[in-house]
Amino acid sequence: MSKTETLAQGNDFIDTMVGLSPEHDLYAIRHARSKASTATQGCQTLFFKEDLEGLSLAERYLVAWYIALLSQAPSLAGEYRRQLQHVAVSDQVLMAVEFDRIDDISDARLRELLRFTRILTLTPTHGDRAALQALQDAGLSTPAIIALAQLIGYLSYQVRLVAGLQAMKAFEEGN
Repeated sequence: MSKTETLAQGNDFIDTMVGLSPEHDLYAIRHARSKASTATQGCQTLFFKEDLEGLSLAERYLVAWYIALLSQAPSLAGEYRRQLQHVAVSDQVLMAVEFDRIDDISDARLRELLRFTRILTLTPTHGDRAALQALQDAGLSTPAIIALAQLIGYLSYQVRLVAGLQAMKAFEEGN
């Protein structure tokens, strides 16, 4: 069963990305604090539901894919790229994101969304008033900017969580 099929069945996103199942010791450790694993899955569900106000599903998947690419998180990048196949995104935009050529994107709103994503991912101290103003100038509302910043924060956490669990799993398996 593919990761996408597993996710479609409602399984935990992080467990699926790491390849954890109940027979793994690491699975038990991760779920020992069920509030944390439940809250993490809740964030995933919330941020990638169809009707999140202010940011389209395509924009959210592009942000997620871009963060995974910038963070060199191949399993997450692969999954978010697969999800992008189900939403309308031009090949030009996909290539611009994949090759980190955001300035090639003609849509000002999307370009600024991805610039802000890059700033908060790689140089978060530069996420200042000017960066926020650029988002407003591109037409994002205050609630959309807040949702974007929260999404980026969650995805940064997700990248680190998956990387840590993958390292622990490799150690557990003796790799």
